[in-house]
Amino acid sequence: MSKNADSYICATCGVEHDTLLKTMACFNSHEAQAGEFVEEGQPYPPKAPELLGRAAALMHERGKAYDEPQGERSMGKTVAAFNAITGRDLTESEGWLFMTTLKSVRGFTREEWHQDSFEDLIAYAALMAEAKGSGR
Repeated sequence: MSKNADSYICATCGVEHDTLLKTMACFNSHEAQAGEFVEEGQPYPPKAPELLGRAAALMHERGKAYDEPQGERSMGKTVAAFNAITGRDLTESEGWLFMTTLKSVRGFTREEWHQDSFEDLIAYAALMAEAKGSGR
């Protein structure tokens, strides 16, 4: 994704940018040059590698904004609070499974493409795999 923690690489051209917004604008400009539009100003859904790149960049950005500098790490605390309130024993990976289900439902509830739902789904699936692989 990036050469350092405060840069982002466009998944299409490989150019490094200092913000996620600039990187996404760069990616969108490539889509515009390719002429791939559903309607004026709305690019087609990106291909799998671009979705992976965007999900990784979003995880990094959200981690800095909400959690830890190394990325998204809120589920452990969320599940602990949920379990304390409900008396259940949900694991961290099950918390991510819940969120992937939510994003899947949101992605398929609308007829039109909803990029945010699918980018979050990809990011949450990676976090779920990480948590499950670590026994959490």
